[in-house]
Amino acid sequence: MMIRTARLAILFASAATAAPAQGIRVQKDRPNAAAPTGVMLVRARPSDVGMSNALLSRLDSVIKAGIADHATPGATLAVVRRGKILALKGYGHTDWAPGAPAATDSTMYDMASLTKVVATTTAAMILEEEGKLDINHTVASYLPEYDVPDKRMITLRMLLTHASGIKSNFPLWKDAKGREQYFKGMIAFPLVREPGSAVEYTDWNMVLMQFVIERITGQTLDRFVQARVFGPLGMRDTQYLPPESLKPRIAPTETEDFRGGQVWGVVHDETA
Repeated sequence: MMIRTARLAILFASAATAAPAQGIRVQKDRPNAAAPTGVMLVRARPSDVGMSNALLSRLDSVIKAGIADHATPGATLAVVRRGKILALKGYGHTDWAPGAPAATDSTMYDMASLTKVVATTTAAMILEEEGKLDINHTVASYLPEYDVPDKRMITLRMLLTHASGIKSNFPLWKDAKGREQYFKGMIAFPLVREPGSAVEYTDWNMVLMQFVIERITGQTLDRFVQARVFGPLGMRDTQYLPPESLKPRIAPTETEDFRGGQVWGVVHDETA
């Protein structure tokens, strides 16, 4: 699928695959339970979970129309409710090129800005629950280097709600290389408004949130969420930096001439 709105990206496949022998476990009743509890995902009809059986044909028509209109060469659909799989299938192909593989229920896609809610926000909430992070505290209280006059009042809540005043789409990636240069650049570039005064979506909020999480945990974000989120939830195909061995399952994201052509098997977003 060609995703053109990608930001801090993560290569991600649907976790709702057909249940293997050991099952896929999902939370049930106790959303904050310390240990995983739950039931195995099983196939069902929409009517079994209070939905119309016409749903699946409607979804089929929407996705097929999108392919026919050249919005995407293909897609993978999963619909799950109340621990039951209502739909899990692929449509079309992974690329427009002749002979491209068919999209299946195991095709992996670059999920782009969903990283913000699936990984970064979830990691922050885990740390909040454990008393290691307070979203009402300032960024500077966790990252002393960020204690500069125009930014010292920015809180973690402002980052998570995109109310920090940080400039959107600042092309730091053109000059900065590596984590240290990125962090120094984020300290230096100016705000566009008073922190907390308005909401404007920007990737840099979550990049900064990542630095906070990593400073607290002593781990890179990808390692932390693998251990605390993806692993416990059985999200075995959800990961950063997939190995070359998975490339045949990964759909190309787009073509970027300045990156040498097709972006395939590596993160789409230039910032990431």
